Amino acid sequence: MRQRNTLNQLIQSLLEADQALQTTRFVAPCVFRGKVQTRIQGLVRTFSPVPKTFEGWGIFQPKDLNTADLIEEASLDVIARYCALLKALRVRLIANLDRRTWLAYPVNGADMQARFGSARPMMVHLVTEGSRFESVIVRGSGQVWWYEDLDRRADPLPAESMREAFENLVGFDQLKFSGMTPEMRQTYQIARSGVSPIRSDSARRTVQRPATTNDQRLRQALELGGGKLMKYTDRDEFWLVEWQTPSGETHTSAINKHDLTVVSSGICLSGRDRDFDLQSLVNVIEQRFED
Repeated sequence: MRQRNTLNQLIQSLLEADQALQTTRFVAPCVFRGKVQTRIQGLVRTFSPVPKTFEGWGIFQPKDLNTADLIEEASLDVIARYCALLKALRVRLIANLDRRTWLAYPVNGADMQARFGSARPMMVHLVTEGSRFESVIVRGSGQVWWYEDLDRRADPLPAESMREAFENLVGFDQLKFSGMTPEMRQTYQIARSGVSPIRSDSARRTVQRPATTNDQRLRQALELGGGKLMKYTDRDEFWLVEWQTPSGETHTSAINKHDLTVVSSGICLSGRDRDFDLQSLVNVIEQRFED
């Protein structure tokens, strides 16, 4: 009898949560062609935004169980209040990966290690200001990070010195200037080894430089996301990759050989496996287990 009552209570709570969807508006950040999430009555809900090409901070209202309409773009005040609920971190931008998503590295590695378990490169989404090696403030949970503002207290000279060295193709082992920290050297090393600049009017745009071997490509993609390559097997059309998350979870995923996009993640991602590449998959899976 007690089991039946518990089941009835669970069913009732789910029904109430679904009914609440019809009148709920929520604030959420959204990457281009991404998803938005909110927590309603203790349950994490994921929706496809309408329009699906929206990118930025928006106020949404669920249309049904799978989609949510964009009501309007969130104001700066609303965004600030949302960000205040997340943990702040100072990072240095490394490279523009895609649209408004940048690769970054912590300004203070020991601080990130103490607060989030490890100091590692991360992706920062919805970046609106900043250039290579500039210090910015981001907000997040430890796995997914959103841009908040420029770090206006930061000394601009290190970023200028690093940009000048980068443009002059100075090796990371030869980088030297007053006030340089181990984190700055690590940031510069990632920039020099992982990306190369596009010589154009849009100097902030970057592209990935292919590694010389399959092992290096897989290892580099995983390490940029905070993961670790264990082993991989060639399966003709794809690689079967065994890898480890920063928290120690081991997963096996099928990865496209051409562009390292996910063929099959190895866990349930609601049919969204092909929305990610190997690097972003690390953050996605870590966030899933964290939630």
